[in-house]
Amino acid sequence: MTALNGRHAVVTGAAQGIGAAVAMALAEQGASLTLVGRRVALLEALAARLPAGTRHAVVAMDVSDEAAVTRGFEAARTALGPVSILVNNAGQAESAPFGKTSMALWQRMLDVNLTGTFLCTQAALPDMLAGGWGRVVNIASTAGQRGYAYVAAYVAAKHGVIGLTRALALEMARKGITVNAVCPGYTETEILQASIANVIAKTGRSEADARAEFAKSNPQGRIVQPQEVADAVSWLCSAGAGAITGQSVSVSGGEVM
Repeated sequence: MTALNGRHAVVTGAAQGIGAAVAMALAEQGASLTLVGRRVALLEALAARLPAGTRHAVVAMDVSDEAAVTRGFEAARTALGPVSILVNNAGQAESAPFGKTSMALWQRMLDVNLTGTFLCTQAALPDMLAGGWGRVVNIASTAGQRGYAYVAAYVAAKHGVIGLTRALALEMARKGITVNAVCPGYTETEILQASIANVIAKTGRSEADARAEFAKSNPQGRIVQPQEVADAVSWLCSAGAGAITGQSVSVSGGEVM
């Protein structure tokens, strides 16, 4: 399929999990891809699996570092031309009771999840404005739509991502650019695996019991798969989703309605 043929998509946090699934889905629609992350070897391994003929670039970048973001987007443009699609997927989750949430943990969650989204979007928007067309998709979380205990900093950051999405969508509404958030529930990713390991370590539960604890918040009683999130992102990037903007699309089996 070539629905996105000629479109240059930048996907942050592309090395694994949701980011890798999104990159693959956009490539299958014909997009050129800049794969962004910190682990170059993993990005290059993903690049080797892209559909034959996919134009791509690999950029090592810390999304919370303004200078690094500027350099990274310059490299992306040099390799593949103006950016027309941005998927802000890079993120990190850490847990702690509120009273034990350090300033350092709080700042890490804001830097990666919220400031990174802000910086990358600012870097990509000039190309979209010049071209009169663009798609920004922010990977938020059901944590941005409701609260969860013991992850106050992460929840606050993801609520911020949804607020940013809504505000920017209104600014861009007449400029051919849509801005949306996709909000996965607990998804089969490295972040979830780390959370499961943390539960096991702290409670002594089995892996099956720990996994069931995360799955129970989903009315379907299961963990979301990365491809399901990628399918939602791919649709939001399509021409057919042109009237969808400022939305927070929950991919959570009905956890958030």
